[in-house]
Amino acid sequence: MGGAYFSQPWRAVTENYQENLKFVKSYQPQNQNVKHLRILIHGPVGSGKSSFFNSVESVLTGRVTGRALTDAISGRSFTQKYTAYKIHKDPDSFYSFIFNDIMGFEQKTNKGVDVEDVKLAMRGHLPDGYKFNPEAQLQETDEDYNPAPTLDDRVHVLVCVIPVASVSLISEEVVQKMREVRLAATEMGIPQLAILTKVDEACPKLKTNMNKVYTNKYLKEQVDKFNMLLGIPPNCIFLVKNYHSETNTKDDINALILSALKQMITFGEDFLNNL
Repeated sequence: MGGAYFSQPWRAVTENYQENLKFVKSYQPQNQNVKHLRILIHGPVGSGKSSFFNSVESVLTGRVTGRALTDAISGRSFTQKYTAYKIHKDPDSFYSFIFNDIMGFEQKTNKGVDVEDVKLAMRGHLPDGYKFNPEAQLQETDEDYNPAPTLDDRVHVLVCVIPVASVSLISEEVVQKMREVRLAATEMGIPQLAILTKVDEACPKLKTNMNKVYTNKYLKEQVDKFNMLLGIPPNCIFLVKNYHSETNTKDDINALILSALKQMITFGEDFLNNL
């Protein structure tokens, strides 16, 4: 699996490393009604959503972090709450974007996050810290329901996360849930991207050199398959290796993460400016 390569990369990433890092570090929303750009991460159970946030934080702090707790063996969603993560720029300030992590999608109807709760989150009705109940979605009459969300409460970018090797294995039920969320986001005008994680597991030769990710033929095929599965354009689908076994950050891993992060911020800024 993943042994063949193109002679030239089908997407340029590494040469923009410092430029992307500078962009991310200097970003401030132009919309005066928003303090932070809100990025919602969703996907199947075990897809690497929490690990992706940890990897973004690792890139920006220069050290491998693990603030969003993860679990690789339970087979169930380890994230139980609607959790908002800010990243410290320095001891007194934060970066101007927030990541919201949610419970993962599962195949059964009464397991994993409810699609309707994800829609409520996108509209800003879910408070940070809300504990998901797969058997009962949040109602307008519930104490936790935010009846008057501000633009700051709403989601500005939707990001789907899935392991690259799972693209061909994902169940029809989970695809349907993700598709429903995507269509709801489209109705709200929310821009969408996708992150295909664990590229090193799909292509072991890449473990020592992430610079060849965008020359790999198998990975290109998975990007095209995911495009057909959810309808997200290929240029909005990014390949990433999350920090997992490493104890120090590496430029080739950082470059992939920064390329995706810059596009999230750019899309979210466009969304805010179009309101």
